[in-house]
Amino acid sequence: MTLLRDEDLAAAFDHASRTYDALVAANPGYHAHLRRSVRRLGLPAPGEGLRVLDLGCGTGASTAAIRSVLPAADITAVDASAGMLAKAAAKPWADGVRFVHAPAEHLTTAAGVHGPFDAVFAAYLFRNLTDPDAVLSTVRSTLRPGGRLAVHEYSLSGRRTDRAVWTLVCRGIVQPAATLLGDGPLYRHLWRSVVHFDPADRFAARLHEAGFAKVRALPLPGWQTGITHTFVAVRPEDPR
Repeated sequence: MTLLRDEDLAAAFDHASRTYDALVAANPGYHAHLRRSVRRLGLPAPGEGLRVLDLGCGTGASTAAIRSVLPAADITAVDASAGMLAKAAAKPWADGVRFVHAPAEHLTTAAGVHGPFDAVFAAYLFRNLTDPDAVLSTVRSTLRPGGRLAVHEYSLSGRRTDRAVWTLVCRGIVQPAATLLGDGPLYRHLWRSVVHFDPADRFAARLHEAGFAKVRALPLPGWQTGITHTFVAVRPEDPR
């Protein structure tokens, strides 16, 4: 079960950008779950004076979730796919939202990404990275001391039933629809990326190993219980 390489994955997302919003809209709770994960950051609404990095923003669904929960926050949204980013940037946004084309691996050298941030939100990103530990280190460095991280990700609980449900949904619904739209390879990759990714307890441990504190893995409701989690963590305050 071979995963797509970085350059092939970015190209696949470019191609899928034209239909991505329609497919995710068919996922019950997709947008509500993103908003729930943003709320789990625990930031005070409306977010005035806060700077938030939306890492792996795709077509802007996560950006919209941040904007909904924290309407006054300043948001920098970053994605490696030019096609997905163009779809996001073409949507109507109030002032205080900017989009930057850059891979997560090159965040610190990307023009337009200026930390420190009060929070980083990353949805459906880490399972697609070649080196998640390196990106977590970068994310930690972009956060201010005491800054917060929320990772919204397909990360299985470890029960065989959760993997079975994920496979059934992908093979029975998502992949046939994506194949009809010409995006079968991408959505086969997405199924595999979840199966191969860290289970929830392992990703939580990875966050601890990257130097984050107050790490929690919180399940999401509905059919995705045991399949999708919000991981919340804090960059510790610098020692006096």
